[in-house]
Amino acid sequence: MVRKTKEEAELTRRHIIDAARHVFRDCGVRNSTLEKVAAAAGVTRGAVYWHFRNKTELFFAMREASTLPFVDRVVFNLDDRDPLAGIEAALREIFIILEDEPAVREIFEIVSFKCEYVDEFSAMMHCTDGQLEFLHKLIEAYRQAQEKGAVRAGLNAEDLARDTFLFISGLIKHWLAAKPGEPFRCDMLHLIHCHVMLRRP
Repeated sequence: MVRKTKEEAELTRRHIIDAARHVFRDCGVRNSTLEKVAAAAGVTRGAVYWHFRNKTELFFAMREASTLPFVDRVVFNLDDRDPLAGIEAALREIFIILEDEPAVREIFEIVSFKCEYVDEFSAMMHCTDGQLEFLHKLIEAYRQAQEKGAVRAGLNAEDLARDTFLFISGLIKHWLAAKPGEPFRCDMLHLIHCHVMLRRP
């Protein structure tokens, strides 16, 4: 019976996070309240407070939920014949996830456009653990590519990784803001390909 109760509590927690995503998307984070989230989730305000102390904690939980698909799917599989192709495939996979997973895409839109990073949210302007892990994986991928002679001479693996990190961060925001058929949306694969091509010998 206790186990079932824990499972039900976890389901309620996830349901609240989903409801928060909809409220944050529709109202913006600043204008959202836990009362609105409770109403959207169909639970009492007390149920929301039982899982989350405040809106900031709920926002963090929602943001963390968006990282899970990337952990499993954005993998740098480096082919000995063409190591940079593995980096390009990993970058492309980010956008495939954003296209395949509407909930993940909505969270990225909220984080990018629906939140003011002031007061208790100012700490969220820093890189998340997931982003830092992605950067470390990029550095290692470029280092391996460099060791295999797949990168132009004189380029540093860490600098390349930081450049790619900033490139992909900016491209995600412009891709999210663009409508179907607009340049950053329809040219995304081409832009990634060109970015990687500039690293080749």
